[in-house]
Amino acid sequence: MSSIIEGYNYDIFISYRQKDNKHDGWVTEFVDNLKGELESTFKQDISIYFDENPSDGLLETYSVDKSLEGKLKCLIFIPVISQTYCDSNCYAWQHEFCAFNELTKKDPFGRDIKLASGNVASRILPVKIHDLDPEDKTLLEDELGGVLRCIEFIYKSAGVNRPLRSNEDHPQDNLNKTYYRDQINKVANAVKEIITALKKQSQHPEEASKQDFEVKQVHQKNRRTKIIAGTIIVLALIILGIFFIPKLFRPEEQLEKSIAVLPFKLLSDEPNKQYLADGMMDAITLHLSYIEDLRVLSRTSVEQYRETDKTLSVIGRELDVAYLLEGSFQKYGDNVRLIVQLIKTGKEGHVWAKDYDRNWSDILPVQSEVAQAVARELHASLTTEEKKMIEKISTSDTTAYNLYLKANDYRKDYEKTRDLSSYQTAVNLYKAALEIDSAFAKVYSGLALAYFTRYYSETYFNENFLDSCLVLANKALSLDDKLDEAYYTIGLYYYYNGHIEEAMDNFDKALKINPNYYLPCFYKGYIFSWVLGDYINGLDNYYKALNLVHGDERQPVLNLLGRAYLDVGFIDKAKYYYKELLTLSGNEALYFTNLAWIEFNLKNFEEALKLAKKANGIDSTRLPDLIFYSVPPGHNEEAYIHAIKIVERFKKRGALNLVQSHRVGYVLWQVGKKKEAENYFNQQIKYDEESIKHGRDIEQWNVAYYDMAGTYAFLGDKVKAYQFLDDFNKRSVYALWWVSLAKHDPLFVSIRNEERFQKILQNMEAKYQAEHERVRKWLEETGQL
Repeated sequence: MSSIIEGYNYDIFISYRQKDNKHDGWVTEFVDNLKGELESTFKQDISIYFDENPSDGLLETYSVDKSLEGKLKCLIFIPVISQTYCDSNCYAWQHEFCAFNELTKKDPFGRDIKLASGNVASRILPVKIHDLDPEDKTLLEDELGGVLRCIEFIYKSAGVNRPLRSNEDHPQDNLNKTYYRDQINKVANAVKEIITALKKQSQHPEEASKQDFEVKQVHQKNRRTKIIAGTIIVLALIILGIFFIPKLFRPEEQLEKSIAVLPFKLLSDEPNKQYLADGMMDAITLHLSYIEDLRVLSRTSVEQYRETDKTLSVIGRELDVAYLLEGSFQKYGDNVRLIVQLIKTGKEGHVWAKDYDRNWSDILPVQSEVAQAVARELHASLTTEEKKMIEKISTSDTTAYNLYLKANDYRKDYEKTRDLSSYQTAVNLYKAALEIDSAFAKVYSGLALAYFTRYYSETYFNENFLDSCLVLANKALSLDDKLDEAYYTIGLYYYYNGHIEEAMDNFDKALKINPNYYLPCFYKGYIFSWVLGDYINGLDNYYKALNLVHGDERQPVLNLLGRAYLDVGFIDKAKYYYKELLTLSGNEALYFTNLAWIEFNLKNFEEALKLAKKANGIDSTRLPDLIFYSVPPGHNEEAYIHAIKIVERFKKRGALNLVQSHRVGYVLWQVGKKKEAENYFNQQIKYDEESIKHGRDIEQWNVAYYDMAGTYAFLGDKVKAYQFLDDFNKRSVYALWWVSLAKHDPLFVSIRNEERFQKILQNMEAKYQAEHERVRKWLEETGQL
């Protein structure tokens, strides 16, 4: 059968290794399904060459005959890329893939053709059925002269890497979230776009202008350059219909400028000096982070590799960076030795290495030297301002610097353990550093963060809540107005004091100085979604944060990404990120809690309670929200037992039960303990009044207004209930969970059927639907749906 374009023998050539079809006939099934899809896509019949018969001269051990060259004269070449396909000795690779790539250089159309839209598409349309080893990916990209982008038919879950089947037993468990039928459709659509462009070009050659011809010639001559490779990546994404989360996508140029600084090794047998090696690592990481042209992972992201037997290639792949910086550090007396090595992860090649033997008093400039050397090796653009930032010395006194490094170590321990002795030691060391160098700006911002962690809960309702943090951060900025950590701290202060605009402004200032600072992105995502109800900007900032972290730091980002998608009603996407979180953390209790919230959103309240109990059974310290027990009827006794556990938990922690006190009151009321219940209702009212007065976070979320309204409605004060409902009704967007809860909240049973309350519910649902639709359009426009 001939091609629909004269001069070609086939429209499509399917290339694969026989062993990938031998076991379960995957390729045969793929071709059959593709043929069916093409029949509904094209008015004309599309011819496909597919060597299903092993005796047809295309066995891997056979020699090439002239008939194969004729069969390769086709419009589109579809290689089925597997774990075994990328073998330079394999027949399919050598005599089909490479042969077609070479033939197109002499073809009138060329390998890359211009579409009607003005974009460029490759006539090599890869279909991938396995994740590839790095060396195989490199082999493919070297042959193509650019980054490999495929239409994927991969089923991926923990420990699984196999082809996607047409009939999956559990398609929802596929971490890639791809569906066989959709992927077949994407292949057919990509084929249609390419063939349509080829037909037009063959019928109307005069439409190709001289300028187009010249551009094409330049493109072919420079195909292997990174600039053209980057263009091919973007255009291939459009043509092939492969859509990834756009904010996570990075073109080749940016990927080549990504780096992680691994934990530095201490050469001496003195574990009490490890903080010096860590401080050196932190400083070099920070210096590199100032460079906007680099993507630099945070220090915590690489902590998991402090003690590991993983190869550098594996570490690089797991961190998704092109380069790693290794370091070894030793301090002996007043002398210091630092050994650093820059490694290209794909081939584990040493790009650059250097030893620094210095006096301890001269160690600080070394941090800048290393950072600038790495930037040069990665060909990163370095602005004048960035160079100044990197070369800036925070203190000239190494004794003060040594105390600062020790203080940071104790502060980080306190953040993890809440051990007050670590907190006090950190504060004492910070103050000792200031006695030596009172102009050491970073010490003030370090103290500010220590105070923030220590006194957040204790001073939550104080008039001067966190004021000391603001004073210290401003002092730091008075000494160094380019201190990203100080701006971040001020952003925290303003957010928790209810000044959203000022908070966002300071987070932006921190990011302008340090574009690789993930925490401001994380908080911006949180504020956009939870406070401002702008889920598009919220998701965008979460993705930015996720792009800068790996390891444990990804967990809160993944959790809030899932929650954001759940809030706007995209259940599958929420499940995807919750499953990713489970894969990363192994925390089944958290996973089932998240599933419980999904069922709650869907108004499957009994199933939600069942899952919440399952989470608690796995981890008794994870106490489900009382909402799970109180919304579905008939659980009063077990709700009471659970409420007592929650009360005891808050007392033990010395924390404020800001959003569940009225739920405790409701549960106590249901079991006849009305006097005790009133105490908890009054406690909720007090907390909400103070939060509204001081602009605390539960006021910003509008939770305080909702909880006050529910409390007063249950107590029979409809006037005050509607007063706070009216304030609550001013919110711009309502999450799905809130709509589901408000419709079934037992606290509102006395007014649920009243017209005024029903109108509030209608307003909530309308605003939820509006945001859902807005996010849906955004997802479609960015190729995520």
